Amino acid sequence: MRGAKSAKWAACAIVVAMAATACGGGSKSGNDDNAAVDPNGVFSYYNTEPQNPLIPTNTNEVGGHYMLTNLFRGLVTFDIKNKLMMANAQSVDTTDNQHFDIKLKPGWKFHNGETVTASSYVDAWNWAANVKNAQLNSSWFVDIKGYDDVHPDKGDPKDDKMSGLKVVNDNEFTVDLSHPVSTFKDRLFYDAFFPLPKAFYKDPKGFGEHPIGNGPYKMEGSWEHKVQLKVRKFDDYKGDDKPKNGGIDFKFYSKDDAAYADLLSDKVDIMYQVPNSEVGKFKDDLGDRSVSQPFGGNTNVGFPLYNDEWKKPEKAKVRQGLSMAIDRDTIAKTALKGSKEAATGLTPPGIEGYQANACGDFCKFDPAKAKELIKQGGGVPGNKLVITYNADGANKEWVDAVCNDIRQNAGVECVTDPKATFQESRQLITDKKLSNPFRMAWVMDFPNISNFIAEQYRTGAGANDMGFSDKGVDDLIQKADESKNIDDANKIYYQAEQKILQEQMPSIPLFVDHTVAGWSKRVKNVKFDYQRQAIWTDVEVKK
Repeated sequence: MRGAKSAKWAACAIVVAMAATACGGGSKSGNDDNAAVDPNGVFSYYNTEPQNPLIPTNTNEVGGHYMLTNLFRGLVTFDIKNKLMMANAQSVDTTDNQHFDIKLKPGWKFHNGETVTASSYVDAWNWAANVKNAQLNSSWFVDIKGYDDVHPDKGDPKDDKMSGLKVVNDNEFTVDLSHPVSTFKDRLFYDAFFPLPKAFYKDPKGFGEHPIGNGPYKMEGSWEHKVQLKVRKFDDYKGDDKPKNGGIDFKFYSKDDAAYADLLSDKVDIMYQVPNSEVGKFKDDLGDRSVSQPFGGNTNVGFPLYNDEWKKPEKAKVRQGLSMAIDRDTIAKTALKGSKEAATGLTPPGIEGYQANACGDFCKFDPAKAKELIKQGGGVPGNKLVITYNADGANKEWVDAVCNDIRQNAGVECVTDPKATFQESRQLITDKKLSNPFRMAWVMDFPNISNFIAEQYRTGAGANDMGFSDKGVDDLIQKADESKNIDDANKIYYQAEQKILQEQMPSIPLFVDHTVAGWSKRVKNVKFDYQRQAIWTDVEVKK
């Protein structure tokens, strides 16, 4: 997911394995003080205006996800030890990773009182996969038998239902895939697999403005665009992670420095990513109300391979040369003040299946080799590189530093192209209207290497912003999916990662990201998971 799922998932998950920093900031004024709490107290959360209306299958960026993950709960989740757990599902059974029998926990309700049934899932998935509905996340259903009938490459669909989905009764349905997928259970964690109530189909557009979920919080009032969106505790929520607070006000900011100023004055309660300009002193400002820890996300620069110039085969050498002109370690330590680490591949450390150095030598700083490769590839089109990014996030420092390295070390003119909002930049990228490189950031949807490879680099994948296509990569991804066990699948996914970077490099890996967060004096018991999101239901508001 551009930048992630359940707020229940894994506070500081995998961090121990990474020998990383502690999960929380401290105790006295931070998470564990003895202040009395208000179980109905509401806290505020820093966020960005979502790209699209809040429909789970058309939201694949962090701004919208943070609201959806509170409004909905899917079939499965992950616990603090990174173990797959049941959420709305009673069980997800299979003997071959191709045929699944799913049983629901009875009694779950949508916020409008409608019962969540097997049809709530089956109908939602069929609607999402239908090509006529043009959903960004439709490719998540590609492995279900009959997907091609509802989502053909050309022309109208032959059917409006995938043959691989069958309702058995109100609390049970089956899923038949066209081939085994070793990580299918894990993928059910993603927002695209959330259920939908019958009210959705009567008015999808209206639903996007006021979604009705089955999660721990329900929407209150109207979505005040570019200002805020409010959610409040849902008393009939049946999940184990019942809120310890009364709700959340998601506040939308176009400038992260303004959000940080509000954090210091207790006008916003939680900020999951402080500005890069404040990283050097935010712990002094906030003390025990601060945290710095790795999470399952990365920052890359993507290239528009749908562009006539950048899709030329020889331009792979240019992209690899540009990569070698960037001194990632120095940028991470200086401009970013340690808030990110240099990347050696597309998958962050700590993710299941991670292996170091998928880039080979192409992520190593080597100005001489950089110039040689760029020359072999015929040079950057126009000998000028433009990098588009959103200015409402903590991006300016690293984009400026990357451009400076490219100018100094590759002899290529490089300029930045800041867009005012994340929404604006994402729309240009999604619509494939850019002819120049752009900032890419990914926060995991589930904790496995496949999420960093298949969802971004498979031909036609919903998050394949680059228009990248390679049959050899597709074949490796399918081979990994069809492996009998996760370990074998992970090894093949790593081979695909190597092939992507060492042969074509459609995106340049730059940094492994950190959660660099803080919170106000109004709240306590604040923890962040490995998707850089607070465990919202655990946050307590002081009286």
